[in-house]
Amino acid sequence: MIRELTGREIKRKYARSYLGILWSVLNPLMSMAVMSAVFSTMFRRNIQNYPVYYLTANILWTFFTGATNAAMTALVDSKTMLLRVKLPMSIFPLSRCCTAFVNFGYSLAAYLVILLVFRIPPNPYMPLLFLFAAGVFFFSLGLGYLLSVLYALFADIKYLYSVLLMMWLYLSAIFYPVESTTPAMQAVILRNPIYNFISSARKCVLYGTLPNRGEWLCMFGWSIGMYLLGRVVFRKMQDRILQKI
Repeated sequence: MIRELTGREIKRKYARSYLGILWSVLNPLMSMAVMSAVFSTMFRRNIQNYPVYYLTANILWTFFTGATNAAMTALVDSKTMLLRVKLPMSIFPLSRCCTAFVNFGYSLAAYLVILLVFRIPPNPYMPLLFLFAAGVFFFSLGLGYLLSVLYALFADIKYLYSVLLMMWLYLSAIFYPVESTTPAMQAVILRNPIYNFISSARKCVLYGTLPNRGEWLCMFGWSIGMYLLGRVVFRKMQDRILQKI
């Protein structure tokens, strides 16, 4: 059922597009080109291979925002099926996160091209990018469960979350080095769960080093903690959600 729902979401997303799934590859490439043109000169003394530096963060950030935004509306969008077919409610946010993960996989095609173009030497830690993506998946799924409950009860959460994401974006050091900010801002960014995944991915891919123990603990703590919190809240609120929608 999850496979069918995921396939349906992917087909629906690209149904009216001539290029279809290719947009999952073209979007990160075009975004990288724009951000590189704007910021590469500004940060060229601080960051080598800026396009790779930016794209490493962007594909994880896009995965996170795509998963949580889609999971948030999953129950309301599928209310007809929920009422007519006896299925576990958790399947619907889960399928939306799986769809975002599939799109992340397509984005990796663009990422590999950029690694080759900028001659980033392969190292044994690069495959850990998939482990970080798995961490983002479970963090996004847990948050998606919470958002789907909130959206079913209070539709305005969609607009509030878009504002939160904008602030979250600028606190994730996606297109600038953390060192360029004030000490107080650095302290905030370093406690950002998404930044932990981004920073660890950059270390493995760009610099061939492993995250430190604190970063590993933060990543696994946020992933497991957010997933369990979202799952518990979702289970407790299922009956109320059905009544509301």
